[in-house]
Amino acid sequence: VLFVESGGGLVQPGASVRISCSASGFSFGTYDMAWYRQAPGQVRELVASISRTGVSTTYIDAVKGRFIISRDNAKKILFLQMNSLKPEDTAVYYCNRASAVKYLWGQGTQVTVSA
Repeated sequence: VLFVESGGGLVQPGASVRISCSASGFSFGTYDMAWYRQAPGQVRELVASISRTGVSTTYIDAVKGRFIISRDNAKKILFLQMNSLKPEDTAVYYCNRASAVKYLWGQGTQVTVSA
């Protein structure tokens, strides 16, 4: 199993960015998936999750209304559209299964929100 996250970078507050996660080595379309993030000195936290069909999504309160999680099961890619970014969104973002059972973490993609 391999997760390759990409699309992060340095952005200004209020900007938008879309990050992606390319998955391989397992039946991507049969699992609920999620985005997680880890800020410096903080524990990794779940940010958003999506059902295996993409019909159902959930978000933590801190990103609700600003972030949109989506997936392309045919291409085995998970997306996170992040709008109205805030400095507190600065973190390394990772994808993985939404369940308690996780696969090996990828390297993540750094998103830094700063003026």
